[in-house]
This record gives sequence, structure tokens and C-alpha cells, in this order.
Amino acid sequence: MKPSKPYVLGLTGGIACGKSHVSRELRALGVPVMDADALSHGLTAPGGAALPAIREAFGDGVFDGEVLNRKALGALVFLDDEKRARLEGILHPLILRAMQEETATSDAPIVAWDVPLLFETGLDKQCDEVWCVYITPGEQLRRVMRRDHLSQQAAQARIDSQMSMEEKKSRAQHRISTMGARAATRRRVRGLLKDLQRRLEK
Repeated sequence: MKPSKPYVLGLTGGIACGKSHVSRELRALGVPVMDADALSHGLTAPGGAALPAIREAFGDGVFDGEVLNRKALGALVFLDDEKRARLEGILHPLILRAMQEETATSDAPIVAWDVPLLFETGLDKQCDEVWCVYITPGEQLRRVMRRDHLSQQAAQARIDSQMSMEEKKSRAQHRISTMGARAATRRRVRGLLKDLQRRLEK
């Protein structure tokens, strides 16, 4: 029997662990994906709804005129828990509202919420189940350094700003490693989705 509202699949994982690849696979399989990072970028783009509150909280120093200087803001919040919590307090309610509205209007049986800080923000409680994408700590550090052109210290600080990978894995219903070939990840995603679809049909 088709659910009366979409089944919410939470997708999370550490920074640079391959979550975007899993999201692309889900989209290719027909599952709408609501991307918290994309929503955050929209909220902080020129004219974005979050900009006035960010300027009030952090001042003109994180802006180039009317444009948010993401690098300057990132340098502040990734090394200061209090400032990071202040930024999250601005962005997270707006992101949640947007995802809830999009989910409520979807006629898909399953929707995915792609949220890096799913557990940290408590959004896992609004999901029907959670999948966690992971890699080894050493590989994660290498990927963050390479992807974001960061020093080892700066990359580790970004990793440490999130819940530990082991805790995320332990709290998720299913885990997806992206250490192997992309084809292996694709098979894992497809297998998990088929199992979920079978469960929903019962």
C-alpha cells in the first residue's frame, strides 16, 4: 500500500565521505533529494534570507559589500564552537522549514534528506530511517585536504567540528562505505533502496 505521505530517508556522513555520490545515485533511481547544503547556499547567496541575521551576528567583516565572504565566515566558525552554533542557529531553522515544505508537497513515496549534520541538529528524529556514508579517518583527512586545498590542521578542524564517524555509524540504520569502486557503492545503494521499497509495499 502506498504511504499517505513520503517516507523520509535521512542521508548523512562525514565531510568528504562521498555522500554527494550516494545522493546522485538516489536521484538517478527516482528518489527526490533535498540537499541541506544547496539550501544553505541559496539562503546565503546575494539577496538570501539568512544574510541580514548573519550580518547582525558576525558584522560587516564577513561581507564584501552585499556579498557574503564564505571563506572569511568559515575561518571564524570552524575554529570557534560558539560562533559556529550561532551560525547554525540562523541557518538550520530556515533549512528545516524549506525541506518540510518540499516534502509535504511531494507525491513521491520516498524522499531523501541529505543533511551532513543530521544527528547534530536532531533532524534524524524527523526521518523514518537513516543511512550513513563513511570512509576511514585517514582517507577522510586526505580527501578534505585535497578537495578544499587545506592544511592538515585546518582539514582536521573541519572534521572535528562534526560528530565522530563511529557515532554516526552506530546511530544509523544502514551504513554505506565509499572506500571501494563507485560501482560497488552503486550496488549497495540500489540494494538498500530495493529493500526499502519492498518494506513499504507490505
